[in-house]
Amino acid sequence: MALHGMAEITLGVPDVAATETFYNEFGLTTSAPGVLATSDGGDQLRLVQRSYRHLVEYTVAADDQDDLSRISAAAEAKGLPVTTHDDGSISVVDPICGMRARVAVRPRLSIAEYESPVMNTPGHAARLNDRAPAIFAQGPATPRKLGHVLYATPDLSASMSFLCDVLGFKVSDTSEGIIAFLRCSEDHHNIGMVQAPIHFFHHSSWMVNDVDEIGQGAQNLLAGDPSRSVWGLGRHFLGSNLFWYFRDPMGNYTEYYADLDQIPSAAEWEARNWAPDKSLFAWGPPPPPEFLEPRDLDSIAAGLAGAK
Repeated sequence: MALHGMAEITLGVPDVAATETFYNEFGLTTSAPGVLATSDGGDQLRLVQRSYRHLVEYTVAADDQDDLSRISAAAEAKGLPVTTHDDGSISVVDPICGMRARVAVRPRLSIAEYESPVMNTPGHAARLNDRAPAIFAQGPATPRKLGHVLYATPDLSASMSFLCDVLGFKVSDTSEGIIAFLRCSEDHHNIGMVQAPIHFFHHSSWMVNDVDEIGQGAQNLLAGDPSRSVWGLGRHFLGSNLFWYFRDPMGNYTEYYADLDQIPSAAEWEARNWAPDKSLFAWGPPPPPEFLEPRDLDSIAAGLAGAK
C-alpha cells in the first residue's frame, strides 16, 4: 500500500494553551508551542487559534513522489484544485466537509514491539510469586501514535468517494447510511465518518499498549476532573479495539485505543456492511447521548455559517 498512515492533524480551537495542557495530561509531549508528539510518531497534533473547534487539516503519509503525483491526477480529474507546498507535500480541500487533506512523503513509522506482561489465565498460572506490574503504573498513558480521526459529514457516500477515488483509501467496514471506516495503512481504519446534518470533528484516537494502560491513562485524567470521561471502558465491534473516550476543554473527544484489527496490504479483507446494532460497540456501557450528538453543535453550526 503506497499510503501508510495518518501522519498528523491540525485542530482549530478557541484556547490553544488550555487545550495543550489537557493533551499533556493525556500523555502527549509538547515539542513546540501548540505542537504535541507521541512516543513513536513524533509531532502528530498541531493546535491553532480559531473561533470554533474544528479539524483544519489532516496529513496522510505516503511512500514517495509517485504517490503524490497519482493523487494530484485523481483530484484534477474531478475538478479539485491541488496545492503544492514548500515542503513538497500537496493538499486538496475536501469538497464535502471543507478541511484540507494533505499528503506528504514521510518515512514509515518504526513501532517498537511491545512485550505483553505475563498474565495468569484460567488453568495456566504463568506469573508466580509476583504482583502484576500494572498495579504500580502511575501518571499519564504514553500514546505510541495517532491512529485515526472521526468526523461527521452531511454526505457519507460522497465523502467516502473522495477518500477512495482521490486519496486512495480502502473501505474496511460500514453500517450503511450511519458510519464508515476506511484505511490507508494496515490499521483497520485511519478515518471514520458518521452521517450527520452538518460537518463537525468528533474525535482523534491514540494507540496505547494494552487495556491496563487505557485504565492508567483514564485514572490520571479523571483524578484531575471526573467530568472528562465521555464513554468507556468498552470494545468496539467495527475494528475490535478496546476504547475509552474523553473530552478536551474545547469539546473535542479523544480516545485511547488498543488491540485494533490489522489488515496486511496483501490480505483479502472482506469489507462488510453491518447492521446498525453493530456500528458502535460489542461490549461496554451504552454511549451517552452527547457522544452521538455533542453539546456544542449549535456553536459549530454558527461557526460554519460564518466561515462561508
